[in-house]
Amino acid sequence: MKIALMDSGIGLLAAAAAVRALRPDADLVLSSDPGSMPWGPRTPDDVTERALAVARAAAARRPDALIVACNTASVHALPALRAELEPGLPVVGTVPAIKPAAAGGGPVAIWATPATTGSPYQRGLIHDFARHVEVTEVPCPGLADAVQHADEAATGRALAAAAALTPPGVTDVVLGCTHYELVADRIRAALRRPGVPEVTLHGSAEAVAAQALRRVGAEPAPSAEPSGTLTVLLGGRPAGLPVPALAYPQGVSLGAVSAAL
Repeated sequence: MKIALMDSGIGLLAAAAAVRALRPDADLVLSSDPGSMPWGPRTPDDVTERALAVARAAAARRPDALIVACNTASVHALPALRAELEPGLPVVGTVPAIKPAAAGGGPVAIWATPATTGSPYQRGLIHDFARHVEVTEVPCPGLADAVQHADEAATGRALAAAAALTPPGVTDVVLGCTHYELVADRIRAALRRPGVPEVTLHGSAEAVAAQALRRVGAEPAPSAEPSGTLTVLLGGRPAGLPVPALAYPQGVSLGAVSAAL
């Protein structure tokens, strides 16, 4: 079984690690185009064009399913990706985990890129799944780029700014960008308040990994040692994992897998 994942950059690491945890025997294809980052400020047509290019590079490796491990690409390009690739290649999009976050009763904060914050797409999800709770949309300028480059200082500044915009009573935080899941521990620390219970973070990696397996009719089968291979495509060309990816546990775990370029 082969599962491909696509993103603008290393945000796909969280979902890739989740797939690896569920099926260590699965071959993984990671397709991204970090040279075109960030995608958030681009027009929907531009995002769609770039997402299609990244997806085509992944599809050429003949995977059994493709995970769109990028919120921006899922918002703007998912219909075009499915129109071109399905039914031959199942395409699994990423949706911010607003529904499970709101299930606890709130208050809820949604951390997302400035382009996604306040967008009709995100407001629609809030309307559909979180009308009954208090929701604060928190823009996080620069956070995805800082995570992409493993810039600890810039990440710390972006986290502090987002934490300052997050109401102190928030119980659940939605990570509305796949890059944010790579710094989940730092987000928890930034939101920690004396005498207040720790916030619950809600990412999408585990859900999209499970959905990809369902789409290909595969059951989770965890094991002690990974046996699947790893193929990395940057801008459509075979490469190794970008150096910043190895700054995160998810990247380190994937980097230990044998490569099949």
